[in-house]
Amino acid sequence: MKQRVVSGMRPSGRLHIGHYHGVLENWIRMQDSYDCFFFVADWHSLTTEYADTSGIAESTREMVLDWVAFGLDPAKSVVFRQSLVPHHSELNLILSMITPVSWLERNPTYKEMLDNIDQRDLSTFGFLGYPVLMAADIILYKATRVPVGHDQLPHLEITREIARRFNHLYGSVFPEPEALLTETPKLLGLDGRKMSKSYGNSIYLSDTAEETSKKVMAMMTDPARVR
Repeated sequence: MKQRVVSGMRPSGRLHIGHYHGVLENWIRMQDSYDCFFFVADWHSLTTEYADTSGIAESTREMVLDWVAFGLDPAKSVVFRQSLVPHHSELNLILSMITPVSWLERNPTYKEMLDNIDQRDLSTFGFLGYPVLMAADIILYKATRVPVGHDQLPHLEITREIARRFNHLYGSVFPEPEALLTETPKLLGLDGRKMSKSYGNSIYLSDTAEETSKKVMAMMTDPARVR
């Protein structure tokens, strides 16, 4: 029996080369070896885009088209939209009842995003608690493997802790998923930080050759090696 993999992407903008090398390329490779569930994480988009949801539907469409165009095969993997499966939000509610706030506050990614994203108010329960929703996304399907980069390991550890606590309280229900570390290290963006849609420092898959060249020429360089 194949091991089960679950992974998703937020539809919060165009896909960039970090998505391809860090996520999509791995998904395509996994679909022949694992029982794969890949989803559009549109509920997660609301953690930062709650004030303006007008672009989520179009971003969802464009993102899934990119998935298929680059080789993801719906005949080999289950591809779906998170918000169309109510069990995600139901399990999220249940898990939120047993998750200590201290687990969420110590999440290093939470602190990093608070420091780096200053255009939006992220002081919401939904943003603090998004690792709980992420845990629900994963353990709902009893995934045994989750493809992540090194920077996402804290997220997965919270998922494992939540599953462990649930099992301790109610019996052995959910497996504790293991990490499938991606082969590509963190891809730096145009400003030297991690490439991210939220930071506006990305080279997009849909960029023309001219647009890509212009962005690359403007990238930060090592001051000691500037020509």
